[in-house]
Amino acid sequence: MRFLRGVSDWVDLQWSLLYRALEAVAPRAHGRLLDVGCGQKQFELIFRPHVDEYLGIEHQAIFEATAANLGRTRPDYLYKGDRLPFDEGTFDTVLSIQVLEHTPDPRKLVAEMARVLKTSGTLIVAAPFSFRLHEEPHDYFRFTPHGLRALLSEAGLAIEHIEQVGSLWSLLAHKLNSYLAFRVARIGRTAQQLGKLGHEFPAQHRPRLWALPFIVPAIVGVAATARFMDRIFFDREEAFGFVVVARHKIGKGTQKA
Repeated sequence: MRFLRGVSDWVDLQWSLLYRALEAVAPRAHGRLLDVGCGQKQFELIFRPHVDEYLGIEHQAIFEATAANLGRTRPDYLYKGDRLPFDEGTFDTVLSIQVLEHTPDPRKLVAEMARVLKTSGTLIVAAPFSFRLHEEPHDYFRFTPHGLRALLSEAGLAIEHIEQVGSLWSLLAHKLNSYLAFRVARIGRTAQQLGKLGHEFPAQHRPRLWALPFIVPAIVGVAATARFMDRIFFDREEAFGFVVVARHKIGKGTQKA
């Protein structure tokens, strides 16, 4: 199972490149961390070495309706999606990975994350720029780095660092591979058994086993080619999304905690 998960992570360009971007910013995390929209805490291994405590919270109704609810790892807190159940300045680090696009009011969520973040704390947010419709009907937005900067600024936060996730070739390859995997081979259920697509609703279709001898080599070849092309012809105007690191703006009359 571990080998299959490793192979699936490597060919899943969006996942593996997001993981790499998060590894690059993980050393900026510190202290007590809150993962907002944590799912099965699939990113805890990246951040746990850098923090003293790792806590996760989920929207109760959505979490219980998705495949994440079937996993062994559960959130530490569940809430109704309005106000985070914590006092102001509770956390040194707040993490939100691929969540903003699934809330109908991202400004409110960002404001809440800023509220529970210490004045000296760090906010790490990952959001998609180009990605397929997913977790429907709760899929509302896509974000540019400029949009994220404006959104965070409204909440009194300033971006200090941006990591681009993927480029043109990995983006094109991922779209092709997603079609082959989920529409042709129908391996969504298998992917969920490997711990992927946790926020999707449980897959209903059985895999088309007859297609796998043709689809699997094609997916591996497409992923390998895309990785090579991204290295040679990196394009900053095309990406899966962006990971940003932000802090509270420190102005006159504001003291660091």
